[in-house]
Amino acid sequence: MHRKKILELLNSHVGHDQNEQKMTQRTIAFVNDYTNCFDRELLIGHITGSAWILDKSGQFVLLTHHRKLNRWFQPGGHCDGDCDVMNVALKEAIEETGVSEIELVNEGIFDIDIHTIPERKGVPEHLHYDIRFLFRADKDLPLLITEESNDLGWIELSKVEELNSEESMMRMVRKTLIPA
Repeated sequence: MHRKKILELLNSHVGHDQNEQKMTQRTIAFVNDYTNCFDRELLIGHITGSAWILDKSGQFVLLTHHRKLNRWFQPGGHCDGDCDVMNVALKEAIEETGVSEIELVNEGIFDIDIHTIPERKGVPEHLHYDIRFLFRADKDLPLLITEESNDLGWIELSKVEELNSEESMMRMVRKTLIPA
């Protein structure tokens, strides 16, 4: 079953707060209900994969200024049928940043968020069930700005709120700052 791996990860994920726990349960239900949940052609919504990439000190996160949405976000994107969401997050991170030496911190889900994507170019408004994984990379490696981005940068965690104060981003910052 192509959804088995993601369902195992989702079922073992403990949300940071009640809101994330609810989004986790909604994502589990969505994956169970739609065999094509990894396909962007599912116009009500689909699974996406994102990478929260910290530098080796754990004090900076690599963000991209998304060209279409004109906001700072973590790298990520559509699964396009690939049910290995962690691999999707890694592939998107490499494509969107030019950094090829990205290390997975652990195999579990770091964060889950469900957010609305506005209608654009004939594609109706829909939901992204975004599954995020925690990675680490050397912030001294060169970055490559692609056509998807206006900018890239290693942002100090204490400064993320100045660029994007959405709860989704701030929850990941809070999780990162929790002492191990």
